Amino acid sequence: MKNNRIGNSGLVTSNLTLGTMLFGENSPRGTSEREAIELVDRYLGNGGNHIDTADIYAQGRSEEIISKAISGKRHDIVISTKVRFSTAQNPNAQGLSRTHILKAVEDSLTRLKTDYIDLLYVHCVDPITPLEETISTLKNLISQGKVRYLGVSNFKSWQVMKGLGICDAIGASRFVAAQYQYSLVNRDIEYEFFDLFESEGLGLMVWGPLGGGFLTGKYRRKEMPKEGRIATSADSHEEFWDRRNTAQNWAVLEVLKDLSEKYSCTVAQLAIAWILSKGTVASVILGARIPQQLVETMASAKIILSPEDVQELDNISELPELYPYRMITAYGMRTI
Repeated sequence: MKNNRIGNSGLVTSNLTLGTMLFGENSPRGTSEREAIELVDRYLGNGGNHIDTADIYAQGRSEEIISKAISGKRHDIVISTKVRFSTAQNPNAQGLSRTHILKAVEDSLTRLKTDYIDLLYVHCVDPITPLEETISTLKNLISQGKVRYLGVSNFKSWQVMKGLGICDAIGASRFVAAQYQYSLVNRDIEYEFFDLFESEGLGLMVWGPLGGGFLTGKYRRKEMPKEGRIATSADSHEEFWDRRNTAQNWAVLEVLKDLSEKYSCTVAQLAIAWILSKGTVASVILGARIPQQLVETMASAKIILSPEDVQELDNISELPELYPYRMITAYGMRTI
């Protein structure tokens, strides 16, 4: 794997991160502790150094399993976790309030059996808590040494920018990482976020690189899947079948299949290699459920796409033209 700096920070990540949302036996698709530890061992053995989790993954079980998997190797590994969503049945056990953040971080440290979190993400917007309260709390956690770097996930671009402004105003450490969904079937963040990340020095940490499994090529047109992430996702979820079952997405798959023969690789590997070709991407999070899936997707780091093939994939998955982006593209770069 290749190593990349995360944003404008001094923190270094491998360009493939191990995602652990499926670690734990709490769901039918969950990975057992034994298999999860094997996944971690294989990932680290292939040069990876970054494990991503969240306090809500399997109700905290993911963090517990990680603590066992990295025993004796803690200081060689970047651990990122998240705070925002409900962790208990009371109104203060959620959100980005001072109360919830402090309790959630202490609980994560206990489950992970560590003294510090390398990278802490605010997992999603909290419409109730003022950002000033959230960021001042994060500032204190860094000064205490319990958190070392900050990241943001699932915020609107203006909210990220507002948060950065508050960081600057109160002398807090800025967000250095941004975890967002990005793939050949969901390029929405290109409208606003790519420019933001480049301008403000945030490294993009990609989740959902295979579109919930759609970009593995295992699905067929007009055949509603009966198993897998897409099959079990409600219409409110990002991986809902109707969001993937579009003419453009099937066209993307056709191009991927053609190119996979050229590169002697799988469709999934090629889809991840395309993401790795984007300069703003610091790392891609691999959400493997079993060792075989991880071995396959890790091989994507070895594939270097030609500029022509990157452009072909860019063209077939092109975003719709929207205002004001269309007008900015047409006139924004013109001089008087």
